[in-house]
Amino acid sequence: MKSNVNPIHYFLIILIASVLFLPYLGSVHLFDWDEINFAESAREMILTGNYSQVQINYQAFWEKPPLFIWMQVLSMKVFGINEFAARFPNVVFGILTLCLIYKTGRKYFKGHIAHWWVLSYLGAITPHFYFKTGLIDPVFNFFIFLSILEFYKVISISSTAYNANRHFLMAGIYTGIAILCKGPVALLVGLLVLFSMVFAKRMVWFFTMSNVLIYLFVTGMVSSIWFIPETLKNGPYFLVEFINYQIGLFSQNVAGHEQPFYYHTLVLLVGCFPISLIAQKK
Repeated sequence: MKSNVNPIHYFLIILIASVLFLPYLGSVHLFDWDEINFAESAREMILTGNYSQVQINYQAFWEKPPLFIWMQVLSMKVFGINEFAARFPNVVFGILTLCLIYKTGRKYFKGHIAHWWVLSYLGAITPHFYFKTGLIDPVFNFFIFLSILEFYKVISISSTAYNANRHFLMAGIYTGIAILCKGPVALLVGLLVLFSMVFAKRMVWFFTMSNVLIYLFVTGMVSSIWFIPETLKNGPYFLVEFINYQIGLFSQNVAGHEQPFYYHTLVLLVGCFPISLIAQKK
């Protein structure tokens, strides 16, 4: 499909997003438990020169892999160790997300739906707020969306004879990067969406077992870029502790900010307004 993308529209998206996201980015102190920890981890990486391991109070911090922290480190190298630098990576990914949404809308849908998608996402409460924070979610969501988009490309072909290996390979790359941002939950989200698509298509299997194996293999290879060297450096103790911590995140409140059972429903319905009300289908 031709995307019919006007380069001027990208320029306008970048300009408007920059005007909305950049001003006063560092004028508010870091406030969230995660935001403070991630920025502190980046600061300690710079001070210690240990860029392979995430630390808090100079002790190993098992909650998250280091990719987002590396982005904050790079930002702090440019802008200094401050609130602005800790939040700047999400401004970049906020702009990238809006451009990706526009490109996707222009490629797969007719009319002005791409413009409405961008405006709706730009005006949504929670996404707009997250692009001005030092939280991992915008970067994580960007790569998860890219992986899901690869699954959608296979569905859009509507041909059982089509070789989908390339798309599942790319989805694996994006999911692996997402794992390096936030951990194994990325693979869980990817698989849940993949099989949800099967149910949405009334149990029509648009992929093969080999496609899934390629996806899992590539995901593992990309995420191992950090896991294997760190395990070789620090021994199996590191990997065991990381896995145990990730299990704890699913089973109990080890992250210090317990949420009520209705939290995510509230975020989707209210926090993502107006997207939650005016989302459209082709």
